[in-house]
Amino acid sequence: MDLKLTGKTALVTGSTAGIGLAIAKRLIEEGATVIMPGRSQTKLDEATKELEGIAKGKVRPIVADVATAEGAKALVDAVPDVDILINNLGIYESKPFEDITDDDWRRFFEINVLSGARLARSYFPGMLKRDWGRVIFIASESGVLVPTDMIHYGMTKTAQLSISRGLAGLTKGTNVTVNTVMPGTTRSEGIEDFLKSVAADPTAPMKDIEAQFFAKDRSSSLIQRMIEADEIATLVAYVASPLSAATNGAALRVDGGITPTIV
Repeated sequence: MDLKLTGKTALVTGSTAGIGLAIAKRLIEEGATVIMPGRSQTKLDEATKELEGIAKGKVRPIVADVATAEGAKALVDAVPDVDILINNLGIYESKPFEDITDDDWRRFFEINVLSGARLARSYFPGMLKRDWGRVIFIASESGVLVPTDMIHYGMTKTAQLSISRGLAGLTKGTNVTVNTVMPGTTRSEGIEDFLKSVAADPTAPMKDIEAQFFAKDRSSSLIQRMIEADEIATLVAYVASPLSAATNGAALRVDGGITPTIV
């Protein structure tokens, strides 16, 4: 299927690894040019090298920490307009509620929520003016099914759902859409460390730890396995395309059926 993304420019945050890198790759394969911000030139170089077989000049790495106001401004100054904004940057951890400090709450909100809100504030008006654009927030099923050991993380994902739906309301009668994609537990950089951190026996074989995690902590999952980053990227690429014009203000689940209710 031709997603008709040739000539479009997409900004993907958190795109040097994991889900973000998979999204960048898929968009490039569909003909888009991808802006790839990152805090580290080394990480950007590694990601760019991984994409070099398909990039053909369609990836533009920029050193900028979009989790900060200064970094976001530097990025917007370098790239004033984009057709597609994908807010994928995010962090997560397992932590007892009583141990979540004020600084933890601020850090998670700053990185997971405010980074995307800032960039949307910068790029959304231009999309409305040009009467075309896509804003996509990569949230999580944790925004609806908040894990008791990740309440601060779940809070940020719920906030993304609110921002996305609110912005979608401002697109009425235009060719701009705003949507949220809600992945379930996805195989990506750092996931093994996370699973070990919540496992009863962190020294067990990884396949056993994964199976135990889904049996105990994600028992409502219908697929009972990790979601692959490419599976997320496929949905995101469609939502970013002109073909998805009738999908707006939606919270789209790609969570392996973990959410038992319609969102």
